Amino acid sequence: MKLAASHPGPLPARGEREPSVSEAGEGNDARAARALLDVRNLRVEFPTRRGVLTAVDDVSFAIAPGEVLGVVGESGAGKSLTGAAIIGLLEPPGHVAGGQILLDGARIDNLPHDAMRRIRGRRIGAIFQDPLASLDPLYSIGRQLTETIRTHLPMSDAAARSRAIELLQEVGIPAAARRIDHYPHQFSGGMRQRVVIALALAAQPQLIIADEPTTALDVSIQAQIITLLRRLCRDHATAVMLITHDMGVIAETADRVAVMYAGRIVETAPTRAIFKNPAHPYTQALLNAVPRADMPRGAKLAAIGGQPPNLVNLPKGCPFAPRCRKAQARCRQELPLLETVGPNQQAACFYPY
Repeated sequence: MKLAASHPGPLPARGEREPSVSEAGEGNDARAARALLDVRNLRVEFPTRRGVLTAVDDVSFAIAPGEVLGVVGESGAGKSLTGAAIIGLLEPPGHVAGGQILLDGARIDNLPHDAMRRIRGRRIGAIFQDPLASLDPLYSIGRQLTETIRTHLPMSDAAARSRAIELLQEVGIPAAARRIDHYPHQFSGGMRQRVVIALALAAQPQLIIADEPTTALDVSIQAQIITLLRRLCRDHATAVMLITHDMGVIAETADRVAVMYAGRIVETAPTRAIFKNPAHPYTQALLNAVPRADMPRGAKLAAIGGQPPNLVNLPKGCPFAPRCRKAQARCRQELPLLETVGPNQQAACFYPY
């Protein structure tokens, strides 16, 4: 289980980051009304020989233009599969078995393959953990950028190349006009990730799905990528779904947070509230597992005992109950649903806080 934060510098004191518009008291109904991405009761299933594995179950959230939603949880929580479902890249036999995904008010989860391909890249960009997996080693960075631009935008070769150079400059590639003709292996890991971000922005998408975009980078490069993502949101009103296991990255980047466990959202709140007053025992456990600057020398991190449940054979009641220090008889019999527990804060727990 990988939970230790690897953000640049110590985690900020809970609640110290300036709130965004979405943190300043806007209700869930108002946010959904102006949402760019609106995910409603999403369910993703994988048929197996032992039965149907429900990897994502009844997941709902909305992201507004210019907002970063951080989706956090342990490996296997369903974070990446939720992102893959949104961009139509679920690996068979995985499929969307229920719910709706709306982009700017129109459903995209039921589109034909070709129609979804036109949306992917043009209106939705993607940034993945391993930049080498997103870049073709046989083609120059410039060719990959210009082909992406011309696929989605009506531009000449010259205009697309000029746009590609501008993108490389915008994401912080030095000497972009010269380096545009270099190949992926000629860039460092951090620079390759910047190129991937440039590719994601090539067609000026409304939404970016960023799946662990800083995990493979050292802390100084992480800080630069985090700053870059925040600036892109501010300058282009791009909505970002940031998928990560790293609470430090969440603290530095996200406006709101959705905490996932066993395929479900167990808590959602503005980032300030998550760090200042986490409601769900699982959120509390995640935060307790993060090293803090004020910890005494030699102090041990609080590990989360036990293991995540088998998604093919989930326990009755709350999936977190076998690992929860607050669990009572009701928790082992009934499944808690998301309920309001504070201003703009919801938790799926019978005994929050």
